[in-house]
Amino acid sequence: MQKVISFKIHKGPKFALEIAKEETDLTADMIASGAWKTATFKPYNFNALGADQNAGALHPLNKVRHEFRQIFFEMGFEEMPTSQYVESGFWNFDTLFVPQQHPARDLQDTFYISDPKVAGKPGPTSPDDTRDYNEVWENVRQVHENGKFGSVGYRYPWSAEESLRLVLRTHTTSVSAAMLHKLAGLRDRDGRVPSARYFSIDRVFRNETVDATHLAEFHQVEGVIADYGLTLGGLMEFMEIFFGKMGLTDLSFKPAYNPYTEPSMEIFAFHKGLNKLVEIGNSGMFRPEFLESVGLPSDLRVYGWGLSLGMLLSLYLAAWVILTSSRTPNHDQVRHLQYPRAFGSQGGSQLHREESGGAVRQGLKQYKRYMTNSIHPFCRSSHGWHTQYMRVLE
Repeated sequence: MQKVISFKIHKGPKFALEIAKEETDLTADMIASGAWKTATFKPYNFNALGADQNAGALHPLNKVRHEFRQIFFEMGFEEMPTSQYVESGFWNFDTLFVPQQHPARDLQDTFYISDPKVAGKPGPTSPDDTRDYNEVWENVRQVHENGKFGSVGYRYPWSAEESLRLVLRTHTTSVSAAMLHKLAGLRDRDGRVPSARYFSIDRVFRNETVDATHLAEFHQVEGVIADYGLTLGGLMEFMEIFFGKMGLTDLSFKPAYNPYTEPSMEIFAFHKGLNKLVEIGNSGMFRPEFLESVGLPSDLRVYGWGLSLGMLLSLYLAAWVILTSSRTPNHDQVRHLQYPRAFGSQGGSQLHREESGGAVRQGLKQYKRYMTNSIHPFCRSSHGWHTQYMRVLE
């Protein structure tokens, strides 16, 4: 017995000798001409996946910020909480040994809060916070008015009302101050304040006139290292390593002034694309007036440095808009330091200058005179930071 299969074929309702084109869209022309009445439309397939729109991307600043955070984490840093944009003048200025008459505290430089205008005195932030805030308050007042911890201070009548005025933070160093105060209450197995590494990347606010090179806010990158036996040479070596991870080499350092660091340095890198030195950050060693006021021991040293996230992004993109600032020095205006290791323990560093470095030598002489007349005797002491730094200025 054999199985037989047969087929019966007939014309269906859509039979045609040509393949009809199915329309996918109802257009205005089809409606105007009436062609839609006889047009064949392709049915919707609601189970089909849509075309990939390639939508969404990280902002360039967020990309650079992510890279920075990874660099800090791999170097053993802890990220500081920076969600508090409004600070009192006490944490933003006074604890950092910034005098209340400093131009940075003027209305044209700082945003002051109108409602409420003032904060309460610093106090515990949680039920577990047992730190002595009254002692910190008194230390800051005394170090400004009459001097303390070996300093003669600024010798002016310090105002508590001015200290409690609320501001939009002008730098994330206010967060660093609070974190170092918290660190002062910790102890390691030897009963000493432990060493620490902190960093932050977040917004800060300045009362700037908005133009092509300035905004009223920017992102600040800040790092802090607290340890015993630190020297300025160690800070310079760390800057070489830190910025080297970003591809920035051939660093140069220029003496600078900051109210809360001494000695202080501006950091420059030579940008091959722009063929010029560009300023990439500021750094220094925190002053005893600041560190001991928040309760840290006198033998603990703290590095601090900061830079603009936007500036580094512009370095990556070779953006002329920011980098052509008139503040950028010529090569012969900046000293370049070469050192084997931290010169505090290696017996000195070798200073290299350009042949036309007369301006550099003059600037170093002025800085030496400033340091010699420093209001803090520790910075003039043969055992202080000043002497170690002046080894490279002789």
